[in-house]
Amino acid sequence: MRVLAAMSGGVDSAVAAARLVDAGHEVTGVHLALDKTPAAMRCGSRGCCSREDADDARRVADRLGLPFYVWDLSDRFEADVIDDFVAEYAAGRTPNPCLRCNEKIKFAAVLDRGVALGYDAVATGHYARRVEIDGEPALLRAKDPGKDQSYVLGVLTSDQLKRSLFPLGDSLKSEVRAEAAARGFSVAAKPDSHDICFIPDGDTAGFLAKRLGTRPGDIVDESGEVVGAHEGAHAFTVGQRRGLHLGRPAADGRPRHVLSISVADNVVVVGPRERLAVSALTGGTPTWAGRPRPDAWRGLAQVRAHGEPVAATFAATDGRLRVTLDAPIHGIAPGQTVVGYDADRVIVSATIHAAG
Repeated sequence: MRVLAAMSGGVDSAVAAARLVDAGHEVTGVHLALDKTPAAMRCGSRGCCSREDADDARRVADRLGLPFYVWDLSDRFEADVIDDFVAEYAAGRTPNPCLRCNEKIKFAAVLDRGVALGYDAVATGHYARRVEIDGEPALLRAKDPGKDQSYVLGVLTSDQLKRSLFPLGDSLKSEVRAEAAARGFSVAAKPDSHDICFIPDGDTAGFLAKRLGTRPGDIVDESGEVVGAHEGAHAFTVGQRRGLHLGRPAADGRPRHVLSISVADNVVVVGPRERLAVSALTGGTPTWAGRPRPDAWRGLAQVRAHGEPVAATFAATDGRLRVTLDAPIHGIAPGQTVVGYDADRVIVSATIHAAG
């Protein structure tokens, strides 16, 4: 099989590529240049796609004897991931850029180009298992629960899963690092990347302020009383507790959280944590990882990458996904994604439009 191995420059994609070679596939390594300032150096474990990462990926490819290319997808990444991220916050929603990157870049732009070039599949270092069930591709949780990435891959369609490979799904992270060291890879001890790759300093509010500017407004409690001020409602997310800088404490002395955001009025409403409890979700057009389920079904709902799954009832009606939770989840914001599982198998995903 001709396989395009996405090589980020980290330990996971390095070992994934090596395993593909060992399995006898014809492998080509490709590093995605997503940053418009490719000369930038990596800062600790924050971010990715730097010059250092590209060099690390090339060294691994050379050691494996692989053809290696760097594909500049920075324009596509800017439009489909960064601009989308900014637009969602500007509308008072909370997006997950990693899901959007998987959906629009790694398993759309890269896969489409790879297929056009004659490749049979794209492989990544994600921790998830891709198997065949009843003749159909299925996406399952990884063996390592602490590294499982099936949630951020939940946006993949059945057709995309057919051409996707995840060689690390049956391994523990510790095993992957040990294998990298045994193979002599220089990235064996390289820290994992984390946070948002295009905000390497971790200052999301500062990033949004540069893109959207400032717009001073009020922070109010549920009665409408002003308890603080802000520089732009777009800088907040539902459930947020830190960084509110409230000028007046709650009467009961308990911490307050963001309950809702009105971008039109430029008002942020805060209140007690229990007011964040959500028992029902409405999502947009569902993305099925297999055959759509026409009837209501029982499963597990997950709304964060490493969130605790909650038993729920799912129903797809009128082009929307409706989820009724057995137990409430706190702090769910429009713009987040709900992924539905049947045990360990991903069944469906949808962007949350409303929670209540």
